[in-house]
Amino acid sequence: MRSVLSQFKGHNHGPLVQFIKYGIAGGVATGVHIVVFYIMAGFVFPALSPGDQAVTLFNLPATNVDDRVRANLAVMDNFIAFCFSNGVAYFINIKWVFLPGRHKRSVEMLMFFAVSGTSIAVGSGIMKVMIHMFDTTSSAAFVANIVASVMINFVMRKYVIFKG
Repeated sequence: MRSVLSQFKGHNHGPLVQFIKYGIAGGVATGVHIVVFYIMAGFVFPALSPGDQAVTLFNLPATNVDDRVRANLAVMDNFIAFCFSNGVAYFINIKWVFLPGRHKRSVEMLMFFAVSGTSIAVGSGIMKVMIHMFDTTSSAAFVANIVASVMINFVMRKYVIFKG
């Protein structure tokens, strides 16, 4: 047991512990993303429809705008949230989850943000289509965005960006 717990310190860990650490780090970054997204969607670029679960659950203001407008606002909110959460994700990943050094720091950081940007673009595209074409809530579309991003990011970070 002590051996397993010691793997949670630093970068010396087995694959299972690394995946758990990645999940924890991703949970923290996702938490930041969710908080920033809903602050933005509720108060800055309103993108929550009256039927959205977050409106009731968090007592956030709803907007009555065309779904196309709401979809565009949700994507803007998501991009801003991405900037905050991706900074948190990079910091936790290099300090705790993956071993940096496969590339120069500047290249590593550019690759990290490029992969994250690609995954958020794919996720945002899914979100936009779900809202605009299928009239889903912003929250349901946001969950689909997160799932797509997590799958792309883990594989690229583990096997391309970092040493492992």
